[in-house]
Amino acid sequence: MPSAGRHRPEQAAPEQIADEVSATLGALIRRLRAASSAGELTPTQRSVLRRVQTGGPTTIAALARAELVRPQSMRTTVGALEERGILVRSPHPTDGRQVVFALTDEGRTTLEAVHRAKHDWLAEALGTRLDAAERDTLLTAMGLLRRLVGEDTGSTPGGAGA
Repeated sequence: MPSAGRHRPEQAAPEQIADEVSATLGALIRRLRAASSAGELTPTQRSVLRRVQTGGPTTIAALARAELVRPQSMRTTVGALEERGILVRSPHPTDGRQVVFALTDEGRTTLEAVHRAKHDWLAEALGTRLDAAERDTLLTAMGLLRRLVGEDTGSTPGGAGA
């Protein structure tokens, strides 16, 4: 069992908890990425698709800024997605010198497959590796994690956005 079983809460220093949370969340993220390798998208490609899905059609420059990469690198990423039929380019609505990229139906289907694969793996793991009391404890911990990242919406655990 992780260090949660080694320390009583009043004995655990914030640094110890930070190490454990960081390592565990990192492992969970890697496992979710492995489960969602549908379509063999890179993490950067998945991130770009989520940004376009959330923000709508956008330019390579805007995507590069958001992803903290050079426009040339983003051009390569977007080009690969366009070549696969996941993104489509069209003229910028107000600046004729630019083009914007939007999700295609195939792009939406791909993102849904990625989301579904992650969700299915996690639901299966929660149902088979944790008992009911452990799932309740985890749900309580999720509220604490949301507070840490400043997303405490006051909603009930497991509600929208969880």
